[in-house]
This record gives sequence, C-alpha cells and structure tokens, in this order.
Amino acid sequence: MRVVILSKALVVGAYQSKLAQLAALPDLELTAIVPPSWRDERGVLQLERQANSTYQLIVTPLVFNGNFHLHFYPGLDRLLNQIRPDILHIDEEPYNLATFLAIRSARRIGARSIFFSWQNLNRRYPIPFSWMERYTLEHTDACIAGNHDAEKVWRAKGYRGPIEVIPQFGVDPDLFSPAPGDESTGQFVIGYAGRFVAEKGVDLLLRALSKLDGNWRADLMGSGPEQARLIDLARRLHIAERVRFLPWAASTETPAFYRSYAVFVLPSRSKSNWIEQFGRVLIEAMACGTPVIGSTCGEIPNVIGEAGLIFPEGDVEALRDRLARLQHDLKLRADLAQRGRQRVLDHFTQAQIAKKTYDVYQQIMRNA
Repeated sequence: MRVVILSKALVVGAYQSKLAQLAALPDLELTAIVPPSWRDERGVLQLERQANSTYQLIVTPLVFNGNFHLHFYPGLDRLLNQIRPDILHIDEEPYNLATFLAIRSARRIGARSIFFSWQNLNRRYPIPFSWMERYTLEHTDACIAGNHDAEKVWRAKGYRGPIEVIPQFGVDPDLFSPAPGDESTGQFVIGYAGRFVAEKGVDLLLRALSKLDGNWRADLMGSGPEQARLIDLARRLHIAERVRFLPWAASTETPAFYRSYAVFVLPSRSKSNWIEQFGRVLIEAMACGTPVIGSTCGEIPNVIGEAGLIFPEGDVEALRDRLARLQHDLKLRADLAQRGRQRVLDHFTQAQIAKKTYDVYQQIMRNA
C-alpha cells in the first residue's frame, strides 16, 4: 500500500514522529510532501527536518504561503504522477484550494483520497469555497475528524463516507516525558503556551492570578495581536513582575518548558466563530507529567477526561479556585501528574494515532 501525506503541519519537527510510526506498520510505503516553511501568527515556521530512514520526505514549493484557504502546491501533479500512490491523505480542510486541487490530482491517477478536518462549527462558505467543499465531500473516500464535533458538522453537511475521529497528531512519549528527578524550586509556576488572542482566554488567567496568594510565577509562551494588551493588563493588575511573556520555542525544546511548570492552564473561551478544536498543548503537558487545568470550551473536557481539573469557561473565580487547590495540595498535584501521563499513554501517543490512521487506510483499500 503506497500512501502520500500532503501536510503543511509537518514542518513541525515533533509531528514527524507520527510518520516514523506509520512507516513501521506492515505493507506501507510512505511519502510525506511538505512545504519548506509555513507562515502563521508565530511568524515563518521553517521546516524542522528530523532524521529518518523509514519514509520519504519531499519538500516542494507552496504558493500563497500563509493564506489558509488559498495556498496550494503547484508541483503536486508531477510528484503524484511519479509516486503513483494508492492513497493521498490530505491534511487540510475540505473547503481549501489545496484540498480541491489535490483531490483532482488524485482522481487523475486513480488514487483514493482522505481529507482531515478540525472544523467544529457548521459554517457556510461563499463561492468558490462552498463549491470546493461540495466537490471534496462528493469525491473523497474518507474523512478523519480531529474532534467529535467535527464529525457532527460533516454529517450535517451531507457527507456519507466513513468518518473516524482521530487527532491529527499525538505526542512522542519519549520526547514529551516527565523530568527524571524533582525539579521543583518551591515556587508555584503556572504555564501557558499558545496564541495571544481573545479566544484563548489569557486575560482570564491573568485576572485569576491577581487573586492568587503565595509564592507563584506565570510563564506565558507564544505570540499574537493581544500580547501588548495582556502585558498592560498584567501591569494594571499589579502582577507584571510575576508574569513572563516568552517567545515561541522550537517544538523539540518545549518539553523543558512543560517540565518547569507546576500546572499548565488552557483557559479558552468560545466565540461566535471559534470553539477550541482540541488543545494539543494539553496532551504535551500531560505527557510531561504536568497537571493541567482547562475550561469547558469545545473539545478540552474530552481531551482531559478525569486526568485534570475543569472550570466553566469565562469563570475567573472558578479558575482561581482550581489554581489554589493545586497550589496547596501536593498530593492532588502528584495524582493528576500521574493520571495525565497515563491518559496520554492510553490514548494520545503518536504510535496510537498512527495505528488508527493506518486502520483507515486499510478500510479504504478493502472498500475499493
């Protein structure tokens, strides 16, 4: 079975371990096609190429880099003609130009196709995106949905093919692992990693921290248009000296940050045009043995399960209460650290995500 994965997300080095896990499965010849970089709110993410000998990684130019809906790969037709895959796995939403063009290329060579979606809101798109979405739903062989609400969205839009709910990537439990010893400094360090935008609720975290007593510090890693406002808010709340805003780190360096936290918080809040789709930072923190607190927004409760603390989204007092509990209850902190790590090992490793994805490939081939 010859499979090609087309994915701009794979510029992130830590994600590429999924490819190695896939390539190790029986009767699978794997090629990944990726761009040399991808531009988003973090800036330009250059390809972090990881050493491998089990799959082929092809780097090809991307047109309209940074444009989520309109980017595409002009050399894809040629590459697919050379490789002649049985399956083209497209790591893109069904209404994007890259997906539409990739499915047309796959059909020209008789390859089956899969699209991936995080989309957990039933949105209506203008022409031509609605046309491309309809074409994808009518001509693809399977869908992989990154969360449970995405499955509901595509069923509501009329997709009748097989849908499997599988996160786009898991974590490498050897890379994202607990510290070998106790790295506690006695200070209660609260961590966040992600975009500085209103929907991520970082302002809620700052307000909760302003009411937290004791010896604590917050390390907030990321970037985004709200950063200046958040820095000013920390100053007005008189906690600026305790809050550090840190730049993005390379994906392979983030485990050290997670290990330095006593707790990791994802305080997302729903907006009319956005609901948390997964919260990958949660499973990265959990894999590192860091207790997590998340809001009730979107998929967060399904990701955390019984392995962390949940608070009603937007509720600053409830968030402060969860932080205080972990600050003063070392036994609870240790219990959640162990449960979080085990939940990742049970559900969210790259090996498990790869095996579930492989099962989709086999199903498609059986249904051919």
